[in-house]
Amino acid sequence: MNPTFLLWLAGAMVAFLAAATASRAYIGNSNILLLLLSLALYCVGNLMMVKLMREGGLGLAISASAVAQLVLINVIAFTLFGERPSLPQLAGIGLGVVAMVLMLFPLEAKS
Repeated sequence: MNPTFLLWLAGAMVAFLAAATASRAYIGNSNILLLLLSLALYCVGNLMMVKLMREGGLGLAISASAVAQLVLINVIAFTLFGERPSLPQLAGIGLGVVAMVLMLFPLEAKS
C-alpha cells in the first residue's frame, strides 16, 4: 500500500476520532462549543477523505476509513467513557480488523 495513502488515512482517522470524542463529550455536558468543534473536525476529516479517494479509490478509502474508525473509536469508548462491548461485538470488531488487513494488503496487483 502507498505510504502517502496510509499517512492521509491516519490523519483522517485522527480528525474523525477527535470529532467523535467531542460529540460524546457534548452529550455529557451540552456545551455548544464542543458541538461546533465536532462539526469542524468532521469537515476536516471529510476533506481529507477526498484526497484518500483520489489516491486509493472510493471503495478502498471508505472501507479502510470505516473499519479503522470502528476499531479506534471502540478503544476510545472503552478507555475514556467506560463503555464495554459484548463478546459478539468484540468478534465483529475482530472481523473488521481482518477485513481491513485483507483490503490494504491484497495479493494481486491493483486493476
